[in-house]
Amino acid sequence: MAKTSPGEFFRQIRAEGSKVVWPTRKETVTTAIFVAILMTILALFFLGIDSMFGAAVRWLLTLA
Repeated sequence: MAKTSPGEFFRQIRAEGSKVVWPTRKETVTTAIFVAILMTILALFFLGIDSMFGAAVRWLLTLA
């Protein structure tokens, strides 16, 4: 594997960086809202599951 000079390395970085396509503001906001909604839904789901398991364990402990 041939060594690359520092100048060539930075030229390659600049070339790759110019290929990056950044999302638009609308895409970023839409994605952020989607993520927030999914986080809320999953948080409520896991709260419900955790509460059910907690109630089941408390019930089982009353039998002992």
